[in-house]
Amino acid sequence: MSSIVSIKDLSKTYNSGFEALKNINLDIKKGEILALLGPNGAGKTTLISTICGIVSPTSGTVTVDGSDIITDFRKTRQMIGLVPQELTLGAFEQVFQTVSFSRGLFGCKQDDDYINQLLKDLSLDDKKDIEVRALSGGMKRRVLIAKALSHEPQILFLDEPTAGVDVELRKDMWKIVRQLQDKGVTIILTTHYIEEAEEIAERVGVINNGELLVVEKKELLMENFGKKQLVIELREAAKEIPHTLHKHNVELTDDGLNISYTYDTTNEGSNIQEVLKEVSDSELLLKDIKINQSSLEDIFVDLVKLK
Repeated sequence: MSSIVSIKDLSKTYNSGFEALKNINLDIKKGEILALLGPNGAGKTTLISTICGIVSPTSGTVTVDGSDIITDFRKTRQMIGLVPQELTLGAFEQVFQTVSFSRGLFGCKQDDDYINQLLKDLSLDDKKDIEVRALSGGMKRRVLIAKALSHEPQILFLDEPTAGVDVELRKDMWKIVRQLQDKGVTIILTTHYIEEAEEIAERVGVINNGELLVVEKKELLMENFGKKQLVIELREAAKEIPHTLHKHNVELTDDGLNISYTYDTTNEGSNIQEVLKEVSDSELLLKDIKINQSSLEDIFVDLVKLK
């Protein structure tokens, strides 16, 4: 799969000296869904704004389908749709009017059929003649997506698209994203919701303090950075861990009913069998055994802690 966005050694330093982006390198594949995770102030919005031509980079290059975002600004911006974090809409404009106007801003010919179909796909067809101010927050978010798609872009950036949106509407938004991908649109979203990345993204990038820590397929991210935990439930509470288990860095819960052994999934030298044997050989009475896999959220927290 070819790259539609290519970022090389991208940095952004503001006049205050704050480094918002530090030597970012990233290739975004055509037709993929990429989720960027990071805490507040990590650099997610700055990265998106730079690609979209809103923020000027201090150094490095960004190309969209082979064209430079600075020297070929009009061409690259035409290919991009952006749904910002803030609800920036004209309160007194009608839905159809504001979406159609956005299409015109990109120099596209008027196409009422396309706009009507777009509003229908976003469940806004019955709201097209209503003023934006009369819409709920979730519906306003859909209007923002419609405006971003009005000029038929090949790339869609969603900056915190479900912030402040209820769970039901969030799932509707995920459905919309998948439908767009089916039509060949490349989608990059930033999110605070780890489950959002797990649900719809093919690759996940973690950014913190302006640095891109990792970008990987979800499955490989879980495999390479994940950990597993062997949990041994006891029939009777233990006062302490048998001395033979001390070398394995196991832990006993406060109630004395569970012994846990955490190990790296990539480490072939894990001592699960030895731990189980020594627990079995001790006077401890086993009730149950289970293995817990670390979640994407666990991996995200661990990566961010390192920086």
